[in-house]
Amino acid sequence: MPKAWSRKDERQYEEVKQSELDRNRSKNRAESIAAATVNKQRRKEGRTPNERSQGTGNPNLRLEDRTRDELYNRARELHVRGRSRMNKGELVDAIRSRS
Repeated sequence: MPKAWSRKDERQYEEVKQSELDRNRSKNRAESIAAATVNKQRRKEGRTPNERSQGTGNPNLRLEDRTRDELYNRARELHVRGRSRMNKGELVDAIRSRS
């Protein structure tokens, strides 16, 4: 279990894991479901960042090959104005003009 988890998170993890094992799930599947459940709750409570709000993508990939969310995060780093209203192509153009 991650160090960032509280005792409550660890307790919830164990309870969900045991519940999944009682439903005849494999140990790996039960652990995966339990971790996902705890992390979902932590995101809901604002104790961990949302997956979409992280990362700017692989810097070795062309801009066109990155997701819109990755491009948006890169545009945010570059302080591109109006980025929330831009589509993927517009974000690519804006990033290129700033880089």
